[in-house]
Amino acid sequence: MPKYNITPRKEKDATYRMLINSELVDDLYEKILQKFVVEKKYRDPDYSAKQLAHDLETNTRYISAVINLRFQQNYTSLVNEYRIHEALYKLIDQRYLDKSIEEIAAMVGFGNRQSFYAAFYRLKGCTPKEYRKAQLDKQPKK
Repeated sequence: MPKYNITPRKEKDATYRMLINSELVDDLYEKILQKFVVEKKYRDPDYSAKQLAHDLETNTRYISAVINLRFQQNYTSLVNEYRIHEALYKLIDQRYLDKSIEEIAAMVGFGNRQSFYAAFYRLKGCTPKEYRKAQLDKQPKK
């Protein structure tokens, strides 16, 4: 049984993905990047696809279609990917070494320890604690 009970993703064929026009896909893609890269909305543990759709004045089906087409993943996976990438830096940044793994998880938007560890393991193949230790062991001692 895999660690953290991670199951492989199933491929779905949603017909509505083919019905959305390319200009709308491009526009929503840019707006989604704005919300995630610039505004860092993924840090809010309560920020949902529904809220994103509301902010972008569209519906969740279009949000889902764009994320599937452009990012090749679902909304939750996308949010978790951004959170984990930020956590990777914070786990080894000297300014955050006094922070616990749970505190860093909360800083990047995870609501609980279990979801952070599962998402981290899915993306990196190790736990946050193992990652932090391995990376810090590589750094030269001062």
